[in-house]
Amino acid sequence: MLRRRGRKGPKPKARENTSPPALRRRGRPDVRVPAELRIGEGRTAEVVLVTGFDPFDREKTNPSWTVCTLLPRTIAGLRVETCRVPCQFRRAIETVAEAIERHRPALVICLGQAGGRAHLSVERVAINVDDARIADNAGSRPIDEPIAPDGPPAYFATLPVKAMVAAMHAAGVPAEVSNSAGTYVCNHLMYGVLHYLAASGHPARAGFIHVPYSEEQVLDKVAIAGMAVGTMARGVEAAIATAAQRREDVKLAGGALD
Repeated sequence: MLRRRGRKGPKPKARENTSPPALRRRGRPDVRVPAELRIGEGRTAEVVLVTGFDPFDREKTNPSWTVCTLLPRTIAGLRVETCRVPCQFRRAIETVAEAIERHRPALVICLGQAGGRAHLSVERVAINVDDARIADNAGSRPIDEPIAPDGPPAYFATLPVKAMVAAMHAAGVPAEVSNSAGTYVCNHLMYGVLHYLAASGHPARAGFIHVPYSEEQVLDKVAIAGMAVGTMARGVEAAIATAAQRREDVKLAGGALD
């Protein structure tokens, strides 16, 4: 039986690895990464939560929600998150409270429709009462009932309302300070959000802006003011930017005689 002898001489070279090297992605300096997608920087973009209502009272649209859909993705460095709110007592507050817990915003700005007004109205105060002239979308119609039985009589907005109105004027949008958010679901939501933030200790600042009818809503209404939704969106964007940039309000006359 033959036995193989080991060959003498230099050992054969190890076979070279011909597989391509692992690819390493390089950042492209010409591409901007949205703040909310950056990782490893120890911070995330702050959020402004903007809410708008479903249509109500037989209307087909609600410009408060339409405005939400027209806002840019970021305003004054804040990422814009929106929330569509049912026009229902109690459920409106629950919906926005859930959105606050989900997004943890720095600002909460709720929008609602005030048909018949000619200006964007930045609300100064919400009162602790529901007194519904009509039923909400679920058929509920509370009359002279407190929103929070153990809550304070009223909450003031924690936003610079007069500075926001001034910013809207600078953007060419009719705007005013309002001292009554009504006693329907809009006031209910404004009070409820401010009460929720106060009770939970959440540091977000919050307020409410009423918008008029849209132009399409007044086509069949006589002598009722309307406004283009694009104009409303421009005003709301200016108001949000101002609220994001300042906490102290300006000293301007914004009261009313009636």
